[in-house]
Amino acid sequence: MPHHPPPAGTLATLALLAALATAAEPALAQRVDPRPAEPATVAANRQLQQSLPFADQTDFADARRGFVGTLPNAEVRSADGRIAYSLAGHAFVDADPLAPDSVNPSLWRQAQLNQIHGLFKVTERMYQVRSLDISNMTIIEGDSGLILIDPLLTAETAKAALELYFQHRPRQPVRAVIYSHSHADHFGGVRGVIDEADVKAGRVAVLAPRGFMEHAVSENVIAGAAMSRRAHYQFGVFVPPGERGQVDTGLGRMLSRGNVTLIAPTDVVEKAIDTRTIDGIRIEIQLTPGTEAPSEMNLYFPQLKVLNAAENVTHTLHNLYTLRGAEIRDGLGWAKYIEQMRRLYAPRSEILVAQHHWPTFGAARIDNLLRKQRDLYQYIHDQTVRLMNQGLKPREIAERLKLPDSLANEWFARGYYGTVSHNAKAVYQKYLGWYDANPANLNPLPQAESAQRTVRYMGGAAAVLSRAREDFGRGDYRWVAEVMMQVVWAEPNNTAARQLAADALEQLGYQAESGVWRNAYLSGAGELRQGLPKATGTSTTSPDVVRAIPLDLFFDYLGVRLNPEKAAGRTLTVNWTFSDLNQKVLLRLENSVLGHVMGEHAPQADAHITLAKATLDEISLQRKTFAQAVAAGEATIVGNAQALGQLMAMLDTFPGMFEIVTPLGSEPR
Repeated sequence: MPHHPPPAGTLATLALLAALATAAEPALAQRVDPRPAEPATVAANRQLQQSLPFADQTDFADARRGFVGTLPNAEVRSADGRIAYSLAGHAFVDADPLAPDSVNPSLWRQAQLNQIHGLFKVTERMYQVRSLDISNMTIIEGDSGLILIDPLLTAETAKAALELYFQHRPRQPVRAVIYSHSHADHFGGVRGVIDEADVKAGRVAVLAPRGFMEHAVSENVIAGAAMSRRAHYQFGVFVPPGERGQVDTGLGRMLSRGNVTLIAPTDVVEKAIDTRTIDGIRIEIQLTPGTEAPSEMNLYFPQLKVLNAAENVTHTLHNLYTLRGAEIRDGLGWAKYIEQMRRLYAPRSEILVAQHHWPTFGAARIDNLLRKQRDLYQYIHDQTVRLMNQGLKPREIAERLKLPDSLANEWFARGYYGTVSHNAKAVYQKYLGWYDANPANLNPLPQAESAQRTVRYMGGAAAVLSRAREDFGRGDYRWVAEVMMQVVWAEPNNTAARQLAADALEQLGYQAESGVWRNAYLSGAGELRQGLPKATGTSTTSPDVVRAIPLDLFFDYLGVRLNPEKAAGRTLTVNWTFSDLNQKVLLRLENSVLGHVMGEHAPQADAHITLAKATLDEISLQRKTFAQAVAAGEATIVGNAQALGQLMAMLDTFPGMFEIVTPLGSEPR
């Protein structure tokens, strides 16, 4: 089936994971067959195979422990029969315990662990459903019903996960849902497991950390179009699974595709350290804002002696900077929260679970995990800052910084999702920003113009290609990729340059330990060879997420879309009244800036629009037009009836797809 990313000019792009999750399974396979692993790649992967403790099978025992049952191929279908999630395409991962030449053996090991799927008993009264989505759903048996932690990304997989549990355990009502943090893969399936009517009636509680709703809907709004496109690379959306294709994300296999939903919390944890008792289960709560998510919390269950570390401690080095783009995370603060968690709960814990990956069993192993993950983030922070203060630049720091053996030899500290390299650059950016203080880099030429001049200085594209082919033969893929990008940006239709650049990126992907680095490299290689995926847009945004967008953020987003050339010399004021919210908004256009003031109206506005927020949501979701709302009596406009149309004509519509590895508008010949 074709892949359908949303039209980015509407609010359809305001939920990044919603846009990806509601897309259909991409049918666009790479038309050009991937190349085999080159000898240098084979050698690099075999060398890594010898350097890590592959004989240690403890994680596999932990991942299989307590297995109860599963679905064939972990396949989940939507009501209309469409596949929402399936591991059938990744069956090749189980075919051989040894990694093929085209996959980093450490990533292969992680992929094999993430291929273990189904319902697992963690301990008495606690179960987890794993690998039916990129995240886990944790199920706790209360005195009269169930408590669910993180109902996955989509309603389809969440419903299937709960039904899998009911196949093996007594059917009981859900008494509460807990959102551990504000990322969509931890709340998006909520309507698959509970009914909002039960929430409103008080029969089901929904618990979340402070700031949850704000961050759940806002983190990817303003830059949503760019983040959504970049996420195609991070998750390998258009890279077919296979030994030379998409293998894993490192954090989990892949995103499910279905309906991303949201039900607002009925109870928000406000205190830094707090407690709740839900259906006879006592929960000790530690808020950890600004760690893996802006709004996040860890949970300790004293009756079960289980510590739930949310996504703060998993079996990978996580991101201080995520490749799709997001605000930099505070590595030092993250380390401090892990240490606080260790001190508060580790001495009383026999099992540690998280909302990704598999549990860790035993007090000594839990303490070791927490100590080393704590030191993992602090080491990257402290050593980056040390080298930064000695004058090293981001690339130099990333190249020099290596973990000590005591960390590097722990599987849970390997860079399957985040990497030491891009996390070090994130620390630099957090403190010093993009500018490395070299004045030559203060105002460089645009990439295309710089590339054209560089290639000319190098003696022309033919000379560069000749030398680059020699370097490719020596396995110098990083340099070949870098220099070929210069040729591609100088001559976008140079087929030989595109091909050699793709070949170099592909080999880098085969060597990458990070699942998201592999996905990015292979995505770039595919697009260099065959151009952008031919995707058609349809509105796929989660209505729940759109309804949750506050008015202030909605009007901020309108300002981002304003085209200054179209607005040049124009002034306009529009008063908005939202009848259901008793809220006023003044929207003003001047100086090619579209700004707004909440709670105010202009005395003499060009137009006054009255409607309900629910009507605005329907228009944003493209279920009706503004004219249709007026005709139906759901909206009124007083004054200049053309004002809104004039304003909308000044707003850009962002493309759902745009070039990344080539200049905008270029296609291979």
